[in-house]
Amino acid sequence: MEILEEAALFENAKMSHMSTSERVIASREAKRLVLEINKIYQETQETTLMDLMKRLTIKKQRIDIRLKGRPNS
Repeated sequence: MEILEEAALFENAKMSHMSTSERVIASREAKRLVLEINKIYQETQETTLMDLMKRLTIKKQRIDIRLKGRPNS
């Protein structure tokens, strides 16, 4: 399963000192990976896939916060 290998590489990649365009690309890549893993999860119902999707989603949220800024509350 190469999608799981891509997800592992993405998860372990360093996200510091990225330009804005690199953050946009990383956010889109995270979304693509989560959607692909979700397709596999729907068929197999493996909890490890759900955990991986959660970790990728958290990483994506961190990237998005850095792109959009923190909301004023």
